[in-house]
Amino acid sequence: MATSVIIRHTQSGLTRKGYTGFSWTYLFFGWLVPLFRGELSTAALHLLFTIFTFGLWQLILCFIYNRQYMTRMLTSGWVLADSETRNDLARAKLGIVASPQITASA
Repeated sequence: MATSVIIRHTQSGLTRKGYTGFSWTYLFFGWLVPLFRGELSTAALHLLFTIFTFGLWQLILCFIYNRQYMTRMLTSGWVLADSETRNDLARAKLGIVASPQITASA
C-alpha cells in the first residue's frame, strides 16, 4: 500500500504529493500514470516496454514505480516537506541515509 508524503520544489515553492510503496494505480493504469504525472518520455518508454512484454512489465513495475518516481523528483530539486514522522518513513522506504540541510538564501 502506498503512503503519501508532501514534497516541495526548492526553487519555485510548488508542492505536490509523492508516494512510497506499492502502486495500485500503476497496476491498474500502467503507463498512463507517468503520463498523468507529467513525465512524457517515461510514459512513452513504459508503453513500449508494456507492449513488448505483453503486460508483464506492468505487473513487475507496480512494486517499484513509486520509488523510482520519488527518486527522480528528489534528484531534480524537490525535497520532503511533510511532518517529520512522514518524512522519516519516506526516507526509510526510499533508502535515504541522511537528509541534506537546506539553507535559506539571503
